[in-house]
Amino acid sequence: MKNYDVVVIGAGPAGLAAAITSNEHGSKTLVIEREDRPGGILKQCIHDGFGVVKFGQKLSGPEYAYKFIKEVEEKNVEMRFSSFVTEIRKSDGRFELKLVNSGGMERVETKSIVLATGCRERTAKQIFIHGSRPAGVYTAGTAQYFTNIMGYLPGKKYVILGSGDIGLIMARRLTLEGAEVLGVYEAKPELSGLKRNLAQCLEDYSIPLYLSHTITRIIGDDRVNAVEISEVDKNMKPIKGTGKIVKCDTVILSVGLIPENEMAESLGLKMDSSTKGPLVNQDLMSVNVGGVFSCGNSLHVNDLVDYVSESGEIAGLGAAKYSLEKKTHLITLDKGKNLLYLVPQEINVESENKKVIFYFRVRATMKNAEFVIKFGNHEIFKRSYLYLRPPEMKRIIIDLPSNLTDNFELSFEIHRGKV
Repeated sequence: MKNYDVVVIGAGPAGLAAAITSNEHGSKTLVIEREDRPGGILKQCIHDGFGVVKFGQKLSGPEYAYKFIKEVEEKNVEMRFSSFVTEIRKSDGRFELKLVNSGGMERVETKSIVLATGCRERTAKQIFIHGSRPAGVYTAGTAQYFTNIMGYLPGKKYVILGSGDIGLIMARRLTLEGAEVLGVYEAKPELSGLKRNLAQCLEDYSIPLYLSHTITRIIGDDRVNAVEISEVDKNMKPIKGTGKIVKCDTVILSVGLIPENEMAESLGLKMDSSTKGPLVNQDLMSVNVGGVFSCGNSLHVNDLVDYVSESGEIAGLGAAKYSLEKKTHLITLDKGKNLLYLVPQEINVESENKKVIFYFRVRATMKNAEFVIKFGNHEIFKRSYLYLRPPEMKRIIIDLPSNLTDNFELSFEIHRGKV
């Protein structure tokens, strides 16, 4: 059985960043990836816009991934491709992992684990669309894979449900390939993706966006030949009598992402009902299972890959420095009523990491909002925002007070302005 200091599960942007960082800090590191090559979802994201924050330049997904892949290879970090983790057990403060790949079964042991397993897309079944199950219904990521990797156009006339970023980007991509995108339909009263993608992907190509509309029925036997579109009320319930038939041969779903956390749950990690990821401290270590770290989209769904890599670096550093001998005193953060979520959710007052990066989203659209952090009764941070929207994740960095102990409260408040 081979022994490692850190095992990273997943070789997407988060996992690669974690592996590079843990290796730089002297840890013997292994990366396990279920696909046959590294890069994660970036391999099929041929549009640009990646790397603006981290590298100060616009890169395509493969270009962004290559920067990390090259560094991992130069540092000779061990990697296992086409490998699946089938079991993880903890014994005497170390983890034993069982792997299965083309070579058979392998066991490895490690001091700490970094979960960088990414996320998956919601399917038609998960959003309860009525109708039969004809060919021609794809998630946006699957359609992107067919178009960009396989060179295969899934259809000719498209209806896109959901205004998530991948759906908006695919509306443009399919149009450039000569397909007809009849419209993007969104059940919510506002856009789910970034506003820049609305402008660059829909408005620039005259693709209509219909808010407060959803697909209520898919029509077709062997292949999709139409959908029924209905308006929805403020509770996002279809309004009777508003249904209309739109003829198409393909339906693309861009209706949200779900962090892949089956392994986290199997290890008994406490989970956040809002992020669908583990509860973590500022080192991105699980609050209840020592030595297990989480990062990237398996921790919470990010808007920018730059922040996915950033969280990988934090988790990789935490995993490299993890020691059973270190004390842990956790403070649970009070995130207030207007925050949908806040990551990390707890602070370890014993951690060396006093410069903490917080990621958050609001529950509802807010104008002229003021974000305040208090240490006990003392205000230690304040920032004003002209506009906050639930689809747009925000990031702040604060220096924790040197006298922080588990007797003090750290609270986060957003004072709401007029919408």
